[in-house]
Amino acid sequence: MKRIALISVFFVCILMNAPAQNADFALNHYAARNFIAGALSTAELDTVLQAGIRAPSARNSQPWHFTVVRNLALAKRIVPDIADGNALIVVSASGDGKTNGAEILDCGLAAESMYLAAQAIGLGSRIYTGPVDAVNRGLKSDLGLPAGHSAVVIVRIGKVRQVDAVSAASSRKAASALVTYK
Repeated sequence: MKRIALISVFFVCILMNAPAQNADFALNHYAARNFIAGALSTAELDTVLQAGIRAPSARNSQPWHFTVVRNLALAKRIVPDIADGNALIVVSASGDGKTNGAEILDCGLAAESMYLAAQAIGLGSRIYTGPVDAVNRGLKSDLGLPAGHSAVVIVRIGKVRQVDAVSAASSRKAASALVTYK
């Protein structure tokens, strides 16, 4: 318990260090594609999971369940190019994963929190929705998802080759095409 508290304090210190650093972090994250082999520590994984657990949710319902996949053979059935030592976190909720908009949004917020936490502690992270249907069609029992749950989103975390986040990120539409002020 002390380790989780220390990790949480460390994570908060990283994100709260200085306003300029917070802005840099918020604008310079990217979905990693350059994963390499390398084991994740228990502390790293716990930090990422705690960020998901603490994510906001509608009416504080916290509808999610996190299934951590560290077994390489099982993980390759979900993300074929996964590197040894990477982990997948399958975020699931009750239902078919498609009908309850609030639960889907809540699971997305938890995924985003874990995605950002991983990068804040120097790991790579990526959010997947493509493999979700395959997981729900044939891997729920292999993964041990809770009864009545379906996968909503998957977060991959792992070691990465260090790159410049700005040049590694995919291009973005201009703000003028996406934002309206009234």
